[in-house]
Amino acid sequence: MVRNILASFVAVIGLVALYLIWTPAKSSRPARPPATAPSLKIAPTSDALSFARLGKQTIAVSSYANGRITGLPIGNSGEDAISLVNRLGYDGVRALIAAGGTPVTADVADLAVPVDLRDQHIAAGTNYREHAEEATVDGGPFLFVKYVTPTSSRASVAAGDALLDYEVELCLVPLAPARTDQAATGGLMLCNDVTDRATLMRNVDPERPESGKGFTSGKSAPGYLPVGELFIVPRDLDRFVSGVTLQLSVNGQERQRTEAKMWIWDLTRILAEAGAMRGREWAYWGGTARLPFDADGKVPARTLILAGTPGGTVFAGIDARAIGRGLVKWLAGGWGTSFTTHVIESQIALEKQQQRYLQPGDRMTIQVDRLGSLDNLIVK
Repeated sequence: MVRNILASFVAVIGLVALYLIWTPAKSSRPARPPATAPSLKIAPTSDALSFARLGKQTIAVSSYANGRITGLPIGNSGEDAISLVNRLGYDGVRALIAAGGTPVTADVADLAVPVDLRDQHIAAGTNYREHAEEATVDGGPFLFVKYVTPTSSRASVAAGDALLDYEVELCLVPLAPARTDQAATGGLMLCNDVTDRATLMRNVDPERPESGKGFTSGKSAPGYLPVGELFIVPRDLDRFVSGVTLQLSVNGQERQRTEAKMWIWDLTRILAEAGAMRGREWAYWGGTARLPFDADGKVPARTLILAGTPGGTVFAGIDARAIGRGLVKWLAGGWGTSFTTHVIESQIALEKQQQRYLQPGDRMTIQVDRLGSLDNLIVK
């Protein structure tokens, strides 16, 4: 009798699950446009210093039109903008620009990463309410480590077997080792916190995603951190940020747009939270990951501090159909694997079938006045 009751129960659950797991046709994808030639505003030097790098030469940028920047070669040979500002100070660099010289013009596609950066970074998760809501994370903002060498603003990103997602972010770069008990200072640039959602879901703590577990693994593959071609040093950091609107499009269709100041933790709070987490460790591909600190307990200069992404990512929580599929697999004898794992694998399989995530040939574009742009093609 018990066996018959169990069989009936499984049958009923199966009928419910069949309703939940009905899979619609693959979503249509928009036409994939060619590379863009953006025109953007550049801040006056009274508000911010704007830099690019052509080869090893630092350029003080004065205009940005039709995919080309114009500016003044500045600094010593091989000296990047961080070293230049540290050597001369803000007003010293501004005076050097005012002294003039022979300007140069370059295509943005030919520009290098504007400053030398580290490969260990501090990143904030669910720091915008709309992204926390779409990701169904209610524990508040949290921090994790991103281990990856930044790539240029026009670098391609390999999809491989990933569920590849985008995240436009504003990033702070300390010009000198940064104390975590003082107001944030430094330069700014744009970043795309590219993510493999499949790897992240397989490694996250589903009960406590705000623990940060799994995020380093899902966000640290080579090429997962293209950065903007401009490096900006504001005179007043908070004032500059108040005028920034983050924006990202895929194949010409806007996916994300939010004022940067709508974050939950500002840059100073992110630094303070990082200081409180000094020494915490996360599992990372069989090893451990830690937030970067020097021997004096400061965040090293040239560390990217990623301030989080607004709403509009591809990932929007677990689909009810994946829950139904996972339940069927678990009830059908898959008890040796956790119910949660069955659901996650069902979600990954469903997403690969629908192809909602970034596919080879897709193009991610970010364009933000006074901060620059990114244009990254997805390849196999």
